[in-house]
Parts: sequence; C-alpha cells; structure tokens
Amino acid sequence: MNPIIILGQTATATNGETEAAEAAEEAFAPMEMFWNSVTSLDLAVAILSISFGVVCLFYGWRVFKILVAISFGLLGLLAGIWVNKALIGGNVIWLSVIFIALFAFLSITLMRWGVSILGAAAGGILTGGVWLSVGLPQQYIWAGGIVGAVAGFLVSFIIFKIAVMLFTSFGGSVLIVIGALAVAYKHMGAAEQLQQLVFEEKWFLPLMVLIPMAAGMITQYRLIKRAKDWSV
Repeated sequence: MNPIIILGQTATATNGETEAAEAAEEAFAPMEMFWNSVTSLDLAVAILSISFGVVCLFYGWRVFKILVAISFGLLGLLAGIWVNKALIGGNVIWLSVIFIALFAFLSITLMRWGVSILGAAAGGILTGGVWLSVGLPQQYIWAGGIVGAVAGFLVSFIIFKIAVMLFTSFGGSVLIVIGALAVAYKHMGAAEQLQQLVFEEKWFLPLMVLIPMAAGMITQYRLIKRAKDWSV
C-alpha cells in the first residue's frame, strides 16, 4: 500500500480521535444540569423559587433548622429512589417516605453535623464554579470541588454560625438565580442571550450566584449580631 495513503489515514484517525476527545470534554458540562433546571420551570414555580430564595438568603439564620431538615429529607428521597431501583424494585413510595423521615430525624438529632455537611456541599459547589469560570478543565472539576468541600466542612464545624450563613446564603442565592433566569428565559424574550452568557461566558454564572450570596452573608451577620436571643 502507498505509504502516503497510510500516513494520511493515520493522520485522519488521529484527528478523529482528537476531535472525539474534545467533543467528550465539551459534552461533560455540569452547567447542562443547571440550565435544564432553569428551562424546565414555569412562571409560578420560578416566582416561588425566587420568594423562597429571598427568605433563605436574608432570613436563613432564623429558620436554618427547618432548612436542614428539608435538605436532608430531599436527600433521603433521592436515597430511597436509588435503593428501590438498585436493590429492591418494590413500592418506591413507602421506601422513599421511610428514607425521608429517617434522614430528617438524623439531621435534627445531629444538627451540627448536618449543618457542617451542607456547608461543605456549598463550599464544594462554589469552588467548582470558580474552577469552571477560570477556564480549567471541566473533567477535573472534582479536584476543585474537593478542596472547597474540605475547607467548607472544617470552617463550618469550627465556627458554626459561619456554616449557617454559608449554606443558607448560598442556597438562597441559587434559588433566586434559577428563578430569575427562568423568568427572563421564558417571559422576557432573552433566551438566546442568556444561553450564550451561561455557556460561553464562564464568569457569568458564578458571578450571578456570588453577588447575592455575599449580600446575604453580610446581612445575616449584621442581623445575628443584633439578635441577642439567637442561639445555635
């Protein structure tokens, strides 16, 4: 066979593998999950998300125990669905109810650990977002997430009030951003512009979350200082 043809085929195969690798890297997009949750919301749910997010953002320090129980209850729901599909294959409703009650009960009895875990989750998601925003490889986002999760857990477990402010402000900010983007996407004619910002401007989404979160933490800190009757 002609060696030129062999070299051409080799180069084509190499280019094909490179393009496939690049496509696989681009296909791994954590923002896809976020964007799908935005585009699937209707107006009523989006407004509810914004309203609940505002409460969490500025007043989460007052209702953090309820928020912890709700968060772990949702985690129990996911765990019940997974166990049912993987092991049992029976009545998913009752199994999910049992897991919801179990996780919520554990979060209430082990409140400090629950808050620290949520603080770690908030820290991991934050550093993962920063990892993406500075253009680092998406397939290694777990490295940035682990660093933030460990730091968030340690800080949360040492200074409990910071943990409360961290996860409530972060959760409230995310809910507000999701609701606001959903309203703008479906009802303000900004679908193309928003999609371009989210997927092409890597700084946009982290900044959208960090600004309200910072405002929420500052506000909560000031309110906590004035509330002498507040205790953890």
